[in-house]
This record gives sequence, C-alpha cells and structure tokens, in this order.
Amino acid sequence: MGIIDVHTHYVPRSWPALPGQDAPWLRVESASDAMIMMGTREFRRVQANCWDASLRLADMDADGVDAQVVSPTPAFFSYGLPSGEAAEVARIFNDLALEIVAPAPDRLIPFCQVPLQDPDEACRELERCVAGGHRGVEIGNHVGDLDLDSEGVVTFLQHAASLDVPVFVHPWDMASTPRNDRWMAQWLTGMPAETHLSVLALILGGVFDRIDSSLRICFAHGGGSFAFWLGRTENAWHQRHDVIGTSEFPPSHYLGRFYVDSVVFDERALRLLVETVGVDRVVVGSDYPYPLGERPVGSVVTKSAFLDDAQRSLISRDNALRFLG
Repeated sequence: MGIIDVHTHYVPRSWPALPGQDAPWLRVESASDAMIMMGTREFRRVQANCWDASLRLADMDADGVDAQVVSPTPAFFSYGLPSGEAAEVARIFNDLALEIVAPAPDRLIPFCQVPLQDPDEACRELERCVAGGHRGVEIGNHVGDLDLDSEGVVTFLQHAASLDVPVFVHPWDMASTPRNDRWMAQWLTGMPAETHLSVLALILGGVFDRIDSSLRICFAHGGGSFAFWLGRTENAWHQRHDVIGTSEFPPSHYLGRFYVDSVVFDERALRLLVETVGVDRVVVGSDYPYPLGERPVGSVVTKSAFLDDAQRSLISRDNALRFLG
C-alpha cells in the first residue's frame, strides 16, 4: 500500500494561443526540455515529466507512490483576465490535463482549474470538469486583493462542497519587490506567508462558520507559517477581540476543518505540524516535478522517528483517501 501524493503539477506539451498581453506559451527547446514564457519573459524551465505520463509513472514507482493528484501550474490560473477569457483558458488546460492522465486513470488523479474571478463561470466549469473526469479542483489563494473570505470565493467553495469535490489551495502571484526578488525569496518567504493568510481568511473571515462542514479543503506547503503562529493568532483573538473577533470561536476551534500537505522538508517542522493540526489532517504532498519539491516523495514522513507505523500510514495514504473522497 503505497503513498498518495496530493500535491503535484502538470504543464501540457503544447496549447493553443491564449488571450492576454503576457499570455503563457511554451518555447520547446528539445524533446525533453522547454521554457514557460509569459509573453516575452522567461518564467520557468520545465522537463518532459510535466507532460509525459510514462516518465511521471516511472518516478512514482521509484518513490513508492501509488497515486498522485495532478493539478494545474498556478501561473496558468489567469485570474487577471476578463472572466470569459479566463474561462476559455481554464477549458483549454482542463481538457489537456485529461489527456495527460489518460494513460493511467487509476493512478493519476486530475484536478481542474476555474476562473475564480467569476463565481458563476467557476461553478459552471467545475461542473463540466467533474462530469468529464476531474476529481477535484485547485484554486489560488487569492484573486487580486480578494481573499478566500470574499463572497464570490465563498459561493464557489459552497458549490464545491455541494458537489462533494475536494479543493486544493495553492499560493500564487506573490508580490515582487527589490527585497524579495533576491534568493527566490518570493518562494521562500512569500509562499508561506500567502498560505498562512489564506488559512486565516477562512477562520477569521468567518467562512468556516458559514460554510458546510462537508467542505474538504487542503492547503499546500504545510499550511505555510500557520502552525508556527497559531498561538499568536489565538492570543490576538482574545486580547484584541475588538479587531479580529470576527469568527464565532477562537482560531484553534477550527483545527479539523482543513488539511495541509507534508512538504515541509524537516522532521521538526513536521512534528509541529502534526501536533498543531492533528495527525489525521496531514497528507503527503511533494510539489513534483518542480525543483523545490521533495524527492523521494514523502521522505520527511518516512524518516521522521516521532511517527509510529499507524501515524505514518495515516499521513502517507489514509488521510488522502478521506480528503479525495
């Protein structure tokens, strides 16, 4: 009984021209190497394991992974486009995703993307994708200045819950400044902070008070910095209730309403994560196939001495089965 990896990404081998001034396209440089372009700007170099199921499956076999969730690359979300154009982008990538996973439908689990800036279009695309074979949806952690507690996003999350569709939240579109454009600081500090803020939006924004508890939602990258600073948030809820007392209960009450992945790379961080959110709320994620991901998949779970066999099984597989439904 191998690992289930809930956090991986794909990039298609090619796609039609997309709307927008800086629309993404793929500059193919060899049979196994390409560059994602944003208009004229180089964004990220990728290899064939982004689109070739045989390479992906070989890596899964090498790492003892039985199945993996295959989600969009967040750079393609297109939340800044008009809703009709973003819906077109979503349809293109969602249909291509089904082609990528088609060689192994029992092992590659497709998650779709939606035009989240338009709740009605997002709900329609989710319904279309679920009918076509997608098993869940990946969303970005914000839409412009709107966080996950905005009315439109809450409407979408309620619809996902009603359809019994799991939601995976991934940070994206981190601010570019002279201070965080060095050392990949957008990824090293911006992504954890963005994810932390999104967890707080569901808690302090009162979303968990309003939305059905059947919603299955998971946050990438261990929930960002949330676990480390839960005590600070709890203290603020009690000491400055006049400012942040927007949820019915203190923040710790909502532990158990969401999952986080395990891709924190360090046993000490994983221990804190497990002790904070609960061993039944952590699932293996790798961020495959990108360089900042974890290989072999699930290494920190496999090597962490504080976990017993039952706990390791929960994180490696059983919790993911529950999240995926």
